[in-house]
Amino acid sequence: MRRRPRRGHATVVAKRTMNFIITLAAFVVALGLLIVVHEFGHYLAARLCNVKVLRFSVGFGAPVWRRSFGRDRTEWVIAAFPLGGYVKMVDEREGRVAPEDLPRAFNRQSVYRRFAIVVAGPVANFLLAIFFYWVLFVHGVPGLRPVLGPVAQPSPAAMAGFRSGETIVKIGDEPVATWQDARWVLLQHAVKKARVRIEVRNEKGEIAWRVLDLSAMSAEQLDTDFMRAAGFSYFRPIVKPVIGEVVSGGAAERAGLKAGDEIVAVNGSEVTRWDELVELVRKSAGKTLSVEVERGGRLLPPIAVTPAAVQEGGREVGKIGAAPRIDRGMMESLAVTMRYGPFEGLARALYKTWDTSLFTLKMLGKMIVGEVSLKNLSGPITIADYAGQTAQTGWVAYLLFLALISISLGVLNLLPIPLLDGGHLMYYIVEIIKGSPVSERAMEIGQHVGVALLFTLMAFALYNDINRLISG
Repeated sequence: MRRRPRRGHATVVAKRTMNFIITLAAFVVALGLLIVVHEFGHYLAARLCNVKVLRFSVGFGAPVWRRSFGRDRTEWVIAAFPLGGYVKMVDEREGRVAPEDLPRAFNRQSVYRRFAIVVAGPVANFLLAIFFYWVLFVHGVPGLRPVLGPVAQPSPAAMAGFRSGETIVKIGDEPVATWQDARWVLLQHAVKKARVRIEVRNEKGEIAWRVLDLSAMSAEQLDTDFMRAAGFSYFRPIVKPVIGEVVSGGAAERAGLKAGDEIVAVNGSEVTRWDELVELVRKSAGKTLSVEVERGGRLLPPIAVTPAAVQEGGREVGKIGAAPRIDRGMMESLAVTMRYGPFEGLARALYKTWDTSLFTLKMLGKMIVGEVSLKNLSGPITIADYAGQTAQTGWVAYLLFLALISISLGVLNLLPIPLLDGGHLMYYIVEIIKGSPVSERAMEIGQHVGVALLFTLMAFALYNDINRLISG
């Protein structure tokens, strides 16, 4: 007799399939949007400079879709390999040019026009990030108040005198309103290995100042959770071990647990907090637990619950498929929404884009000199994973992700590496200084160097992706 598949297993498979579809769709949308915006910057600048554009391609390789539009019959293409794109202009160095098109050839333009056409791609990415940040700041960005949880001993935070329950008000000269802001500003000081003065407010409203010394932060600590390495944790209110929701088909439902049940003890050990229950369950993958439950004010006979074994972070942990009952009032008191008017929102969007761009450059520089681990480089697999996670979290998180990736793409393309936009800009700057174009021989050597550098960067990024995938 054929065995029917378990409903719980079918639910897990369906959920994983849906997660994969969302991740793939979010990655394709992100990649397509950023490539189109970048290449459209080049295209628009070329048109404004009266340079004839032959092809606008999203992706490389054989075209899978093509159409020709406009007075110049520009060919618009979607190609087979989507990790990139290009705008092909009339250029005598790349083939024969019709006599009537010679004045519109890219190579016959002044160095300043060529510079403008090339720099327009990265600029378009920065403008897209500014637009996304502006939309978010005007709409409102939800966050958590920067309230500290238990401070690890020993740690830089403990040595500075931080205490659980304190709220971070200002880091250096920069006010912070959310935990995300505090983490971002502290990361910048951690990368610089600096000492920073931090203003905090305790639960009584009293103001105090702490001096946090981050000079001992190592590259490995920056690569992992640097806030935890510095001794910080986020404040989490005490959650009682009361079940608020039971997942259909999970171990809790199969054992007969219901929403509203309060877990009193597990295997004879008293349980008073939800995190204690979680810890016991995670350690007991595939092992039957004797759970004592209070339901409606009455203690029930012990219930046998066997946590399902789930792979998480490269190790096997137990899960029963139950969520706690949350005190909404407490959670709302910790939540904050940062919202600004159109003009202040634009100013903050400009500053956020500038600040993130500078920090990205600093991180790249510190990777080169070995002060920051190359493990921070991410490839398409990690980017796809983040795209899926943020898309499932909500459109606000997804737009924040798109803004960050757009800035990263803009900064990467401005690096003085031949084959990238920054490499061409480097040649044009030399041409402006010396009064004549860079020699063909120098450009050929630069092309070989650029290929080697880009291949090395891609290899590191893919290695990091695969390592993260294997290790979880």
